[in-house]
Amino acid sequence: MSIVTVEKLTHYFGDKLVFKDINFRLLRHERVGLVGPNGAGKSTLLKVLTGTILPDDGSVRWLPNVNFGHLEQHIDLTEGINIRQYLRRAFQHLYEAESEMLQLSNEMGEYTPDELERALMRYSTLQELLYQESFYLIDTNIDEICNGLGITPLGMDRDVSELSGGQRTKLLLAKLLLEQPDVLLLDEPTNYLDTGHIEWLKEYLKSYPHSFILISHDTSFLNEVVNVIYHLEFKQLTRYIGNYQSFIEAYEFRKQQTLTNYVRQQQEIEKLETYIQKNKVRASTSKQAKSREKKLQKIDRIEKPDSLPTPRFSFKVAKRPVGIIAKVRDMEVGYSEALLPPISFELKRGAKVAITGHNGIGKSTMLKTLLGEIEPINGCISYGENVIPAYFAQEWNTTSTQTPIDYIWALHEDMTQKEVRQALARCGLKTEHIFQPLASLSGGEQTRVRLCDLMLKDSNWIILDEPTNHLDVQAKDSLSEAVAKYEGTVIVVSHEPEFYHNWATDVWDLEQLRE
Repeated sequence: MSIVTVEKLTHYFGDKLVFKDINFRLLRHERVGLVGPNGAGKSTLLKVLTGTILPDDGSVRWLPNVNFGHLEQHIDLTEGINIRQYLRRAFQHLYEAESEMLQLSNEMGEYTPDELERALMRYSTLQELLYQESFYLIDTNIDEICNGLGITPLGMDRDVSELSGGQRTKLLLAKLLLEQPDVLLLDEPTNYLDTGHIEWLKEYLKSYPHSFILISHDTSFLNEVVNVIYHLEFKQLTRYIGNYQSFIEAYEFRKQQTLTNYVRQQQEIEKLETYIQKNKVRASTSKQAKSREKKLQKIDRIEKPDSLPTPRFSFKVAKRPVGIIAKVRDMEVGYSEALLPPISFELKRGAKVAITGHNGIGKSTMLKTLLGEIEPINGCISYGENVIPAYFAQEWNTTSTQTPIDYIWALHEDMTQKEVRQALARCGLKTEHIFQPLASLSGGEQTRVRLCDLMLKDSNWIILDEPTNHLDVQAKDSLSEAVAKYEGTVIVVSHEPEFYHNWATDVWDLEQLRE
């Protein structure tokens, strides 16, 4: 029996068709990977499933009494509650049951014999519920999840309003895992997780007792945890049995088969059209021509397999700097207190450095300190002559109604509109994307807009903080290739070794500094 049934689902964003006539069923214990290029509508589909967005046509029917949990890409949390208190909300019904038990216990002395008998039965029922749901192990379970996702180092008494966007996403994920809904709807859960925490989540999902639908561009992660792939592309959804690698093999075979059938059909259509054109005016052959014309009209035409625009990122060195980009002596990074021991190094021209370490260790803080956005607690930084840095920040939560073309044009006023459109197109953005409000774009599309700005900036030193978050596989490969070809200096923070292992000249593991 299916947990959720979707029939003829169609949705528009304004006048843009997102997907059309989608049909699928989610079965119990299915682990689904929802894949597709940036902007295909994956996040929108999850929001339609949850009822956050109403479709323009079609239906979504959930099995009665089935509960789901949705991990969104962006969330808001209000102040006044700490991390542990927020996570305890996953068990709110159990705390309410405990409160009722305590109230019954306090009032039993005032009950009549009949009331007391009913109260004891209710008390016994509540006690059994708390026992079955492991109520007295709640904090132990919270600690286990928080350790696995790297939340514990943030401080369990920390106010949730103080958390960054990535930390908030991890907190919501932790709450969902504690709730263990019948269906998990996860949108890029590995974003903001480092390698160790991704491994923990991978093992957790492999043993998850219920179903889930997972959006992720981390193909190695998908390979380990899913048994069904739904591919959303060109407004259509296609089901494939197996993990991501099985999907790739089946998809390529299907695409080649469709192309072969398309070519054969085009040859047949051309043959029929040629015969009709030559013979329909001749009395002796007009009957045969009409017969072929009817045959031509009945052909169910195969659409030519299309291909999405491939991003073509590229970065150019504006001015050649001196041999040493930056000299760092006994630098301590942090805010009120140092996050890391003192660091000293020389960053040479042409170096391409990957910085690793668990979340919260201070990677982003280190980048901002190197850029001068944050003053070091101790130590000093000196820069070589003609050094021109360009920075890609990890987080960019925009609510702007500005369109990508207006956003880029405002930052690069010397360009013509045509040049701006061409630059956005090189980043894989279609016309339909560049005239939408930035806030309405997917995370991957927003990242492409930001990378477009980075491409157009003068630089000889690029600093990238988790640039692959939200990017699809094709865009990741293109960005990796562009960074490899860049003749300037690079520092990148990334939790994906496959992104930088081909071109990084050095890897700095910040965890080793603490040993």
